[in-house]
Amino acid sequence: MMIITKHQENPTLTSDSLPTLLVLGDSISLQYGPHLESYLADRCVYRTKQAEGDAFADLDLPQGKNVGDSRMLLAYLRALDEQNTLHADFILMNCGLHDIKVDPSTGQRQVDITAYRENLLSIVDLLQQRSIPLAWMRTTPVVDAVHNAKASFHRFAADNEAYIAVADDVMAQRQVPLIDLHSFTRSLGDDEQLFCDHVHYHAPIRQLQAAYLAGWFIAHTESMFPLRKP
Repeated sequence: MMIITKHQENPTLTSDSLPTLLVLGDSISLQYGPHLESYLADRCVYRTKQAEGDAFADLDLPQGKNVGDSRMLLAYLRALDEQNTLHADFILMNCGLHDIKVDPSTGQRQVDITAYRENLLSIVDLLQQRSIPLAWMRTTPVVDAVHNAKASFHRFAADNEAYIAVADDVMAQRQVPLIDLHSFTRSLGDDEQLFCDHVHYHAPIRQLQAAYLAGWFIAHTESMFPLRKP
């Protein structure tokens, strides 16, 4: 079901008169998403992944609006493309936290770093072939001591940094702009101030993340999508 945003209740600012922003991310994006949608309500129609399942039933289990790992994101975009429904005026995108999940019994990453690079290249190439502008949101921080004391699977900061470096390189190769959500989030406080569980953020942090992303989007796309007055 399409999310209804504030401007859709305005008889002058209709969804037909505004560009479509597609936000594709994991559970972090689902938590800052309502704030981001609100901040951008007069500038775009806010969309997320459309799929069955309640993404909030288990934030560690990708379903519904949660895009999951890079394999899942690539498969979703390819399915849309095959159905001729891969349409957006701009995409904000991230995956990585699910890719670096480690099974404690085997030590295996959910998606190894070589496959991660290949998946990102395929994702960006597909979107650029369809002439859809996009930006990559750098993956938010992982703290070993916080995460691995609370979750049944592991994540490691060193893996996160390595996968971030791969994404940085891919986006540089394909001239995709980066939004440094990682450094911004880390600057907002110490671990206790940031994390409400193993990897997600307290409500005030989510609101600040959304404000940061909204500011970037408005500044970056002002010439593409100027504010349309009622």
